Amino acid sequence: MTKRASRAEKIELNEIAEAICAQEPFALPDVNAQVELTYPNKLTEDKILTNSSSKFVALSRDGSENLKSAISPNALVFADNFFGLQGLLNSHAGKVDLIYADPPFATGMAFHSRQQQHAYEDRFGPAAYVEFMRRRLILMRELLATDGSVYLHIGHQMLFHLKMTMDEVFGRANFRNLIVRKKCSSKNYTRNQYPNLNDYILFYSKSKKWKWNQPGVPASPEWVTREYSKVDQKGRYKLVPIHAPGVRNGETGKEWKGVMPPKGKHWQFTPAKLDELDRLGEIYRSKNNNPRRKVYLEDGKQLPLTDYWGQFRDAHHQSIAITGYPTEKNLDMLRTIISASSNEGDLVLDPFAGSGTTLQAANEGKRRWIGIDESLTAAEASLRRLRHGISAMGDYVQRGGTPVVDLFGNNSLLLKEAAPIIKSAEATFSFVVDSGLLGRHKNEMMRLAAL
Repeated sequence: MTKRASRAEKIELNEIAEAICAQEPFALPDVNAQVELTYPNKLTEDKILTNSSSKFVALSRDGSENLKSAISPNALVFADNFFGLQGLLNSHAGKVDLIYADPPFATGMAFHSRQQQHAYEDRFGPAAYVEFMRRRLILMRELLATDGSVYLHIGHQMLFHLKMTMDEVFGRANFRNLIVRKKCSSKNYTRNQYPNLNDYILFYSKSKKWKWNQPGVPASPEWVTREYSKVDQKGRYKLVPIHAPGVRNGETGKEWKGVMPPKGKHWQFTPAKLDELDRLGEIYRSKNNNPRRKVYLEDGKQLPLTDYWGQFRDAHHQSIAITGYPTEKNLDMLRTIISASSNEGDLVLDPFAGSGTTLQAANEGKRRWIGIDESLTAAEASLRRLRHGISAMGDYVQRGGTPVVDLFGNNSLLLKEAAPIIKSAEATFSFVVDSGLLGRHKNEMMRLAAL
């Protein structure tokens, strides 16, 4: 029979272990020493936060231009997000409630849309990628409100580099979760290693106080049967103790109906309250007269969403509506993130806007939003989504017919054989372009604005 070590024995064992470790010839860092990544060209925060001279122009669909002194909410911004984020600091520092970022993953690949349009290059070296992200994360931190949060969606390639970088930028104490998301089915496999089925989301808050609306998922029938295994005329129920740790000298420490609380414990309720529960038939007694409380299953029972997300896979069925952008994420996942970490009227920012999934989810949830991207394909995907809707994935096998519905409008006219359109609440938004890009690529920017 194994004997547990006493408290004194544990202290003695710890002292012995510490004495052994102290004999190591090289000192360890101080207990308060922080970890940072070092590499060439790591900019100081002062330089990163020095505002650039970038200016922004709002382009209307008719080609008219309007120089913007500040980027207002409900805007899609075509710019390098380093300059876009810097530009937002003038008017939105400390005012953004939620940031979702889905940056390149440092895969070493190029990405193209379903229509084979080039979307973006993802060919960073490790140090260049970390610094690219660090600069933008520092700008995001300055934009976040005190009770704001950031979700960084990333693959396995640079996950741990970015965990360390976010610890450095946001503080290790503000790390909330590492969320594992199942991105695809088990068909993604190789012969020589385990199947790569997941990507990851690093969830940080700006401070120790952050907005949180607990998301839930419906309880499965199997869980209900297992957890609420008993049934009476009132419905399904489970049994829970009616005592709690600690001795009390008041009412909750007294005998109730011939039974004392277990040794070292007290009743959770006063005898009067226990009498009431008993009258209502909510006290269950075992054969040896041990009382427990009946807790009945509530209608629509929800369980807290955990940090493993198996239900938010990317488009995997012909009927799922998408834009065709290569790294488009699950719309329900963005709806969940936005509802969990922001409230109606809050400002949501996506600095790698891609196909505009975050923007649609934010608008549906009655949030204000700003999206930034520098890819022509991403801007086109977002603008088409915001103005014309999205079609079922199968529609990309060309069958004829083009959707002509404004995603935010009430018109539901479709041309022949077009796939159904996913619609959202009405909204107005502006298409804002970095003035330097507008000067160099005016025809292309005007083409986008007119989509």
